[in-house]
Amino acid sequence: MKKYLAFGFWLLTVGSLPIGAQQLLSLDSCRAMALRNNKQMGVSQLKQEVAANLRKSARTKYLPHVSAIGTYLHTSEEVSLLNDQQKSALPNIGTGVMSSLGSTMGGTLEQMGAVLGQLGIPAELFQQIAGETQQGMAHAATMLNGVGQNLVDALRTDTRNVWAGSVMVTQPIFMGGGLVALNRLADINEQMSINSADARRQSVLYSTDQAYWQVVSLKHKKKLAESYLELIKKFDHDMQRMIEEGVATRSDGLSVSVKVNEAEMTLQKVDNGLVLSKMLLCQMIGLPTNEAITLVDEDSENLAVMTILPKPEVEQAIENRPELKMLGNSVDMSKQVTNILKAGNLPQVALMGGYAVSNPNVLNGFQKKFGGFWNVGVLVRIPVWNWGDVAYKVRASKGATAIANLELEEVREKIELQVNQNTFKVDEANKRLAMALAAIERADENLRTANLGFNEGVIAPTVVMEAQTAWLQAQSQKIDAEIDVKLSQVDLQKSLGHLQ
Repeated sequence: MKKYLAFGFWLLTVGSLPIGAQQLLSLDSCRAMALRNNKQMGVSQLKQEVAANLRKSARTKYLPHVSAIGTYLHTSEEVSLLNDQQKSALPNIGTGVMSSLGSTMGGTLEQMGAVLGQLGIPAELFQQIAGETQQGMAHAATMLNGVGQNLVDALRTDTRNVWAGSVMVTQPIFMGGGLVALNRLADINEQMSINSADARRQSVLYSTDQAYWQVVSLKHKKKLAESYLELIKKFDHDMQRMIEEGVATRSDGLSVSVKVNEAEMTLQKVDNGLVLSKMLLCQMIGLPTNEAITLVDEDSENLAVMTILPKPEVEQAIENRPELKMLGNSVDMSKQVTNILKAGNLPQVALMGGYAVSNPNVLNGFQKKFGGFWNVGVLVRIPVWNWGDVAYKVRASKGATAIANLELEEVREKIELQVNQNTFKVDEANKRLAMALAAIERADENLRTANLGFNEGVIAPTVVMEAQTAWLQAQSQKIDAEIDVKLSQVDLQKSLGHLQ
């Protein structure tokens, strides 16, 4: 009858809530929602994407890289192939030459005039010849001056405004093993991000399981507190009737009333704890903290079943634990960093080629047009002396690798101890559950006997209250033992790396 009344009250409560306010959640659905809504899981996913892009970036170091460069340069002065004296002398080269030649030919013409006068040639003819000669020299001087000016103009670079551009292709040939180590480092980093996400996933599942079973435990304890309160109230009612009939003292009634108050306070504390635990679970699975939820295992009679004690699988745990995998990744990454540092003492070879253009065109007398040329070459870099800088860095990196190995060994030993401890915890929880079940039977029989004796008037009320307290404690220990079995199994799965 009590079950039907409780079920009817539950239906009325659910019916009074808005449609969709109550959510029935199982452990698997809580796990899925926690993984979907956990912020750190999103961070882990983004870290995996970052690591994957870094790995792809490292692969591109093997491929040829093409770069283009363009420049414009304005200077206050231009590059000159002639000095100032040459630039002033060349435009007057004809005048200088003809002046020197005219002074030399002046005496020659006088001598020729005297000879021609002795020969009877008229002076007017000689003057005509001399005039034509001087005109020819002046014309030659002008022409030579023009040639000099043209030469000065032709040799002008006009480099005050320079445009230049080039396209360069670089293909690494041998980088001392640095590129290979860099790509291996990127691969290990990606694997480490996957292991980190796995560790975060197991941590979220572990926290969710604990919060789930905490709610279930408090819900069962609330039911137990309600049952105990109902039991003690009934006993208090019977006690009041016995006081009225004179077969019990008022002191006995006050003792029972105190127990009623204690039971009410306990129920209030359990109810408050249940509300807070559900708020925590809602926050973990991404629901509003005031969301009304019901868990599947809240109404289960038996929460846990005793299992056969598993054998400690230390090697399997060492193989599966993401924490160990991450430490192993750290060791491998440290080794690759050492290889990258070693590459600093090895030769590096790269093939280079490209096309360059400029304006003025240096290939055609500084012509004011774009002109360019192809080029190809090999770049070789050989470290000669760096005062032991690379050697010191390599030693430091090897020291870091040794530290990572020691930490890996330490964590491996701790995990081995943790697996053994959790195996013993499972065995202990099973034994405690078995003892709790046996204690339940004894407490039920003790309470039945005490109630029967009390009704027959041969047992004092204090004995009944002691039996009720023992019954309450046995029921509470049974709930705790069942939750301990569940949590110990979760602890063992997590320590083995099997929490899925």
